[in-house]
Order: sequence, then structure tokens, then C-alpha cells
Amino acid sequence: MLPTLPPLDTLRDAIRLNLQQTLVDERRTPPTTFDEPPGDPGLFGPDSVTWRLHGDLPSMLVGGLAALMLQALHPLAMAGVAEHSAFREDPLGRLQRTAAFVGVTTFGSTEAAEQAMETVRRVHRFVKGTAPDGRPYDATDPDLLTWVHVAEVSSFLRAYRRYGPRPLSRADADRYVVEMTVVATGLGATDVPASVAEIHDYLAARRPELVAGSQALTALAFIVDGGSPTPVVGADPEQLVRGLLVQAALDLLPGWARRDYGVRQSFQLEREIVRAGTRSIFAVLRWALGTSEVLEAARARSLAPAPEPSRAPRRLVPV
Repeated sequence: MLPTLPPLDTLRDAIRLNLQQTLVDERRTPPTTFDEPPGDPGLFGPDSVTWRLHGDLPSMLVGGLAALMLQALHPLAMAGVAEHSAFREDPLGRLQRTAAFVGVTTFGSTEAAEQAMETVRRVHRFVKGTAPDGRPYDATDPDLLTWVHVAEVSSFLRAYRRYGPRPLSRADADRYVVEMTVVATGLGATDVPASVAEIHDYLAARRPELVAGSQALTALAFIVDGGSPTPVVGADPEQLVRGLLVQAALDLLPGWARRDYGVRQSFQLEREIVRAGTRSIFAVLRWALGTSEVLEAARARSLAPAPEPSRAPRRLVPV
């Protein structure tokens, strides 16, 4: 006798709730972050390419994993994460903090976005030390901030181009890169690439500085196995899905980054299986998530009429 399957609505609600509990900490993003004030478009606004890309949670998930892998190849950036982050002890908390920052700077009000950037700048002032190779690092270093930014933007862009729900033109890809410079410069980055071509040139110029050192390899291993030694054989469905998304993230990395990590070059058939499986999972996730409540709240806030400026009452001057 076949087991009784839950109704589709129940299944969809369960998937949505699981994702929300994983990614969203409402203490960091209260509803007013996105609802108020009326007429405020935030840093980008509803017509931006950034809203389109960052509004697709599935591609952002795999793009975020790829960004972490790419960022770790810079020894100084990786040293700061390894020595000042609790990603191994509290990976969920770090994921939620990153998701909150991206969500607030993308869809939040202008004031909320600026406050989020100020919080990160304040935290960065305490992130400094000495990397394993003996070089000092400082999270306020504009060069390091630019590296982290480019790793994120390039990974988000590659992920959307491969797995996003709509095609992205070259012009819109360039527009996305330009839009995102607002966040980079707001955090203190300088000489930020402002086009896809400039990102390619930047990554090529940084290649001599990048290496898969012991800290990077440890971080990659943690991302791949999720901090759990449970083998794939006998793993539950959630672990299997996560494993596929990790493979999709590795597949997003530039070829030189995979070689630096010592990741075997996959065959074309393997790549196609990973990409087809990821697209299928993303189709289910989009069905379960439906319309983003955050995006809709931000859109309503942005398009609402701004309140009339208050006018001081006219003083009557005696004649």
C-alpha cells in the first residue's frame, strides 16, 4: 500500500517555512525595515536590475555559496573570517546575518540600508590581525572590501544568468554591476569595477594574490559537508539537495578557482546533470515561495505617495 502523501498546499507551506526559519531572523529585519517610509525607493528602487536579481532567492542561494568559496581564496580575507567569525560554531547565524544585510541594503528603506552599512563598518574596525603567511590584515582595507564585493557580485550574476527565471541582457548585467557599487563604496571599497568587463579584468589582475591555503581548504570542506561527517549514502533528502546545490556552486566558480582548490574537472554530462537537477529544485522552490513578501512590501513603500512636507503655521503679525 502506498503511503499517504500530504496535500500540495501543506507541502508548499512546509518548504516555505523551512526556508524562512533558515534564512530570516526577524530580530535583524523588523517589518518596518521594508514598509516605511512611503515614497522611499531605498538604494535602488523597483525598476533596478538589483531588485530583479536579488528577488530570486534560489539563484541567490547558490550564488552566495559560490561567493564564499571564491572569497576564501584571498589569504587576507580568509584570515579575517577564520579568526573573527563563528561560521564553524554558528553557520546558521552567519548565513542569517549575510542574508539580512543583502535583503536590507537591497529592499530596505534608505535609512535602514545606511544603518546596515554603518553597522558593518563598525564591526570591521575590530577585525584585524596577522594571516598565517605573516602579513597583517584589516577588514577596513579598501582593497579587501573591493575583493569581497567583486566575489559576491560576480557570483550572484553568474548564478542568475545560469539559473534565473528570466534572461539577462549584457546591458542589464552591466547595469547591475554599476548599481551594486553603491553598497561597495558605502562600506569603504575603492576602485570598484563598474562593468562586467571590468570585473573580468579585476579578477585576472588579482590571480597572483589568490591561493587555496589551509584556511581556505578548511572553509571549503566545511561548506561542502556542512560541518557534518554524515556520508551521502543514507543521507536524508535535505542533505542530498544541499549536496546538489554545493555542486552547482562549485560549477559556478571560474575554472582557475576550481583548479586552485584541486576540484576535479567534471565531465560535460556531469555538469548537465547538476544544472538540470538544480533547475528542477529551483522550480519547486519558486513554486513554494511564491511572491516575495519583502519585495512586495518594498514595492508598495516605494510607489506610495510621499507625505507632504509639514509647513510651519503662518505667524500673524499685528498691524
